[in-house]
Amino acid sequence: MLNPPQTAVLVGFESAGKSTIFSRLTGNRVGEEAAAQGSTVMVQTGMTTDADLTLIDTPGIRLKTDSETTRIALMEADHADIIVLVVRGTHARSELDRLLKEDIITHRRWMVLFTFEDRAPESLPQLMAYYRQRLEVPVISVNARDMSEEGRRRIIRLMRGAEAQEQQRQLKEPPIFHEVEPPTTWWDHPIFGRWVALATLLGLFAVPVYGAYLFSGVLEPGLDRWVIGPIRLQAMGWPAWLQAVLAGDYGLFTLGMYSFLWAFPVVLFMGASIAVTEETGWKDRITGALDPWLRHLRLNGRDLVPVLTGFGCNVVAVLQSRACSACTRASCVSFIAFGSACSYQIGATLSLFHSAGRPWLFLPYLLLLVVVGAIHLRVWFPTQAKMQALLPHRRSFLNVPTWRGFQWRIQNIIKQFVSQAMPIFLSICLIASLIDYWGWMNAFAVTIGPLLTWWGLPEEAALGLWFSVLRKDGMLVFNQGDGLMLQALDPVSLFILIFLASTLTACLVTLWTVRKELGWSVSVGLMGRQLLTSLVSAGVLLVVGRLLEGVSMMVTG
Repeated sequence: MLNPPQTAVLVGFESAGKSTIFSRLTGNRVGEEAAAQGSTVMVQTGMTTDADLTLIDTPGIRLKTDSETTRIALMEADHADIIVLVVRGTHARSELDRLLKEDIITHRRWMVLFTFEDRAPESLPQLMAYYRQRLEVPVISVNARDMSEEGRRRIIRLMRGAEAQEQQRQLKEPPIFHEVEPPTTWWDHPIFGRWVALATLLGLFAVPVYGAYLFSGVLEPGLDRWVIGPIRLQAMGWPAWLQAVLAGDYGLFTLGMYSFLWAFPVVLFMGASIAVTEETGWKDRITGALDPWLRHLRLNGRDLVPVLTGFGCNVVAVLQSRACSACTRASCVSFIAFGSACSYQIGATLSLFHSAGRPWLFLPYLLLLVVVGAIHLRVWFPTQAKMQALLPHRRSFLNVPTWRGFQWRIQNIIKQFVSQAMPIFLSICLIASLIDYWGWMNAFAVTIGPLLTWWGLPEEAALGLWFSVLRKDGMLVFNQGDGLMLQALDPVSLFILIFLASTLTACLVTLWTVRKELGWSVSVGLMGRQLLTSLVSAGVLLVVGRLLEGVSMMVTG
């Protein structure tokens, strides 16, 4: 009987290059050359290309904190046959000493792999020789971004040749080693750094959103004239049910295509922006600079990574919140659900404001999401993050993005959109078209329709609110009938409708992910708190909006 393959686990601090090593040794480009802290949240497993060896990439260890990622990494190390300590060559002595104190290698086969060989000081070879002699384990250094085939094979040979030790060796009088710190940037400036980081952050998200809006606006007339229009004419001779499903107000070829036009460019352009921040290491510098300000929101710099990821996908962001401290994880997830408008939600709201002829409302809408989200945290999480001490910030090296790493991320975004998001939304279109064909729309309107009048909204908006709970881009059903309902609303009512559809609850997939990660009580509590905040905020918006309208009429009258 064949012996099962041995397991080697990569263990190290954040930004040590574990994901890049993993991709080189397995031929898998997942996480290739990523410089963002916390880029690996889920454990990745793969086989080395030329050896019977299973390789596991773990999240970065964080000492002096209680994150879920640290627990996962240590747990994986406890079950592995071989432990590979991955350490930045620029900080070889301090980081290896800290890892050795974790006592994860006693009675285990292990080795040391130093990364950033090209940026390490000239004294690294001398320090490596010292470790080989004192620790009696394989020690090697590599430049993971430019690893040769021979270097890859050598690492695998050393892994398989690693031997166990009965007790940990004592390190005495190591050679002098001057660590190399990443160069400072404008983001690290003590006075202007936070403002530069904030401006960079706004630019990274404002530019792709505006670009997507312009792109979709240019293509929309052609789509209406050359695609949707002919389909509707052709469908006039079809059976009534087929016409409703494919070419009706909620049809797959009408509402579905229109929604794709407005959602996909936002997903693609924002995904490209996020990929740039991760590939270059900007995300780490920005989070470090904004950490003091985030403390006022009951968050910290670590929480900014999943919050930013939430603008791509809330589900992925909830998983990345494992890297947060236990003190702030609940508040981080709550802000993701309320204030991090996922790319599908952004695409949908852009489409709705455009259909209503009021695209200028989009920027106030985004600003209000963040402001109300911050108030939401201050109200529901009044003490979190106050007791958490400021942790020392580890600056990552900035890198020139590589086309392979950037391309891999974009391909993943497209695949996720096509295989996950669009099938769900097309299912919503199918269900909505059948409900419309069978004449059941009024039944849905009756359930919450009368309540909508309290906020000055039409009862026929009830169906869109229901679908927005399933998925945030479900609100695109408001576009039915070429957006006639939206165009009939005044600016205040339109704004409140889209705000409610965005914030009443997180989408069901996000809520289910929160339930899996944090339990039923947290998921239900998050939904209840968000529902209450959304309704109260909408009420305040209605009062303020009507007052401003009254003042405007008095001034102009």
